[in-house]
Amino acid sequence: MSISLISGILENDTNSISKAITLIENDKEISDSFFNTLHEKSSKAIRIGITGPPGAGKSTLTNELIDTCLANHLSVGVIAVDPTSPFSGGALLGDRVRMNKYLWDNRVFIRSMGSHGDLGGLARKTQEAGDVLAASGKDIVFFETVGVGQGEHDVIKTTDLTIVILVPESGDEIQLMKAGLIEIADLFVINKSDREGANRLSSLLKNILHTFSVRKEIEPPVFNTIANQSEGVVELYLGIQNQINTMKEMGLFDKRRLNRYRNRVSDLIRERLETKFWTKENKIFLDQTTLSLTAIKSAPIMIAKQLLEGSSHESI
Repeated sequence: MSISLISGILENDTNSISKAITLIENDKEISDSFFNTLHEKSSKAIRIGITGPPGAGKSTLTNELIDTCLANHLSVGVIAVDPTSPFSGGALLGDRVRMNKYLWDNRVFIRSMGSHGDLGGLARKTQEAGDVLAASGKDIVFFETVGVGQGEHDVIKTTDLTIVILVPESGDEIQLMKAGLIEIADLFVINKSDREGANRLSSLLKNILHTFSVRKEIEPPVFNTIANQSEGVVELYLGIQNQINTMKEMGLFDKRRLNRYRNRVSDLIRERLETKFWTKENKIFLDQTTLSLTAIKSAPIMIAKQLLEGSSHESI
């Protein structure tokens, strides 16, 4: 990675930022020194995850939050995780198109990243892309995911604070609990609150959080918004700032960042060990051993043991 590219990122050059994220997204080999150089410049940005079921208005609300951040003299980066097109391999929803009014504003950088069907690896890529945006001087980095599945939960774990957006049609108490939303949310938003059932869902959610919330340190607040009319967005923005301040006062903010750092180290070690392990010989051995179900004579644990012990040239 050239020194000029790193310098461009630190100077908030849009082309340099875009090129670096493209290399990350395409799994191009990037020197360790690149990330080491960016690290000391990437710790100031607040990283906020935005998730929720499809149709909840995540992009519209994110767009409104960008406006509010800019009005408060904060620069913004957005990583929008979209489903991957089966034809082009690119991001399908194209949040950059929906938010193109910021195209010539150097205070804002928006990038859609396709999931490529690999949400596990996507967590690493989004964190590294977030490092690039943070190092470019962005004050806030939003990570908007496409849904509320396990993969999205993994991506959200890369943030300092998580916002879960629901709509009045989101469902009953059981659905909320089954979705695992209570566990990951620091803040809830009932968007499209001009629809019938918004007040009921808000009251129900507050009762659930008060009674069952597993995050006992801070009970997540609930906000009502109508994003396409810009209603409730300022209150939400102030609520985000208040929640962050409370987390910092209680030591939870630094604790979360430390956990995230440790998890990143563990994930990187796991990924590099797997890459090193799967040599051409080991791949051939596994393929030959599993040509058909009838050819398999040993339990998976025995195949794994033989591979780990380096005796893959023996027959099983």
